[in-house]
This record gives sequence, C-alpha cells and structure tokens, in this order.
Amino acid sequence: MLSRLAPLPVWSVAKRVVGVWAVAVMFAIAMSAPGWAQSADAARSNETSLAPYALALAVMASWAILMTVLLFLSVAGTPKAKTESGHPVRDYSDPAYRRNRAFQNAIETTGPFLAAILAAILVGASPFWTNLLALIFLVARMAMAAVHIGTEIQPLRSALWGIGLLCIIGLALMALFGAFAL
Repeated sequence: MLSRLAPLPVWSVAKRVVGVWAVAVMFAIAMSAPGWAQSADAARSNETSLAPYALALAVMASWAILMTVLLFLSVAGTPKAKTESGHPVRDYSDPAYRRNRAFQNAIETTGPFLAAILAAILVGASPFWTNLLALIFLVARMAMAAVHIGTEIQPLRSALWGIGLLCIIGLALMALFGAFAL
C-alpha cells in the first residue's frame, strides 16, 4: 500500500490530505461538545475568553493533523537513492524526496507559526485578523504540501511558502504591538 504512493498526482495527494483532515476535524468537533471532556460550566467559562479565537485554535489543531499526515507520507515509498544517513538523495524528480522535503519544510515552519499565533491570542490581538491570518496560513500550507508532493513546480511552491510566511509575520507583528499596548 505505501509503495503505491510514489506516482500519485497532486490532486490525488490533496484529496487524501483533505480527507484525513476533514475526518479528524469532525472527530475533534464531536469530542469538544460539552460533557465529552469537560462540564458545561467549564465550556461556558472557556467561551468568554477564547471563543473569539475559535477558528485560530481550530487551525492550530488542523496544523497538528496536517503535520501527522505529512509525517506518514514522508516515510511512504522507497526513494530512488539514499544518503549515508538514510535520507532520500536530493532529487526533485523522486516523489519520496519531495514527500520528505514537504514534511521537513512543515517542521521548519511550525515553531514560528505556533509562537506567533499563541502570542497573538494571549495579548488579545484582533480576533478577526488572528483568525483570518491563521486560516490563510493553513490553506497556503496545505496547498504547498500538495504542490510540493505532487509536482516539481518551484515558483508555485515558493509563492505558497511566501503567503504562509507573510501570515506568520502578520501574526507576530500583531502580538508584538499588542504586547506593548498591555
């Protein structure tokens, strides 16, 4: 089964990533209903402080799910050639290398994204802009993963990376200005 992933076109990969993500989000929504993991009173107390950032919080959970999907995709299939350390040799025509790079690239972005979004939420930055930038980041990174895994189109991958980076910078600036306003 895993060896069949090598020749998948970009849309097939995208459908799988989105499918897994959608199932996980539905499961998370079902589990977050009052009474599943917390009392109704606890749910109401959370609503007063974090409710405006519900979308941003869902984006963080979705990012964790996307990272997990990319982790499994990164080890699927057999690379054309391996380095001495066992990693795929740099060859963008090799789908195994591209899957590995998509995961590695997502790892590199996780720290700045989580720091910026958590700081924006904690300082009380505009919920509208926090939610919007978080959602744009997630969509851009999902598209980037699909393009990275399924194609060799460097300019599109770079453009999607840039969109994600701008979202992180926007979140970080809102957090920074919000921190000085406290």
